[in-house]
Amino acid sequence: MSKIRNIVILTGAGVSAESGIDTFRGGGGLWEQHRVEDVATPEAFARDPDLVLHFYDMRREAIQAKAPNAAHLALARLDREWPDPLLIVTQNVDDLHERAGAKRVLHMHGEHLNAWCRACDVRSRWTGPLISRPACPRCGEKALRPDVVWFGEMPYYMDEIFAALREADLFVSIGTSGAVYPAAGFVRNARDLGAATLELNLEPSQGSLWFDEARHGPAGELVPAWVDEMLTARG
Repeated sequence: MSKIRNIVILTGAGVSAESGIDTFRGGGGLWEQHRVEDVATPEAFARDPDLVLHFYDMRREAIQAKAPNAAHLALARLDREWPDPLLIVTQNVDDLHERAGAKRVLHMHGEHLNAWCRACDVRSRWTGPLISRPACPRCGEKALRPDVVWFGEMPYYMDEIFAALREADLFVSIGTSGAVYPAAGFVRNARDLGAATLELNLEPSQGSLWFDEARHGPAGELVPAWVDEMLTARG
């Protein structure tokens, strides 16, 4: 561990679950009452924009009442105290990493608290509802949609992510199912490029076999312990 300098961390829904944010799938999960095809595709938005906007308005309101948990706080501490290159790539569309204090964060699937104007292609910070078709703060057109990457759309920041993976000494996946691509393939990219790989997850993910090491348990316990280990080894 003392030889590790450059770290890339991928976080998924399991990091935010302990803050009360529903995980992507499963019992009690975010999509339980809706098919993905009805709320999370461009086709769904074209077919029934009111349903999609209402769905995301509820999610946007809900996350603003949540607070960062011990895993977010530990990663923010690592971001603050790690002197070498570090990048947190999150699949989550909440802002809990940032509210915990992390700065080096990329949201590859977008952010609930942004709205994207399809008329002028500008993204604006947005905390209120979109169901009433408010005007874009930049151009005035009523063309806003959630700034969330839907199924069938290209994730954000892929060039930056792959550039970071090429330089990584260590790739860590935290709270991810290993089921959603391209993020699920990052571990193999990192391995092929010579990085050490570590999984921290509640249970084995679909990609556990690709990791050099896997530790299983609650993120709120595993992540602070790992961060302590890294900072102690780093000196």
